[in-house]
Amino acid sequence: MTGEGKGKIVDRGKKYSKIFIYIPKEVSSDTSFPFEVGEDVTVKIEGKRLIIEKRE
Repeated sequence: MTGEGKGKIVDRGKKYSKIFIYIPKEVSSDTSFPFEVGEDVTVKIEGKRLIIEKRE
């Protein structure tokens, strides 16, 4: 069980008008990982942090 790993921010260029953030498998496999694949989330910036929360 680990709550930390190396992710990556990727710009897929002209194919998508979005930026993707990859979460490493060792983080998403952690039993305390709070999200499901395909789930909608809220993303916000607080200072120098990116906050990802479940949508209500």
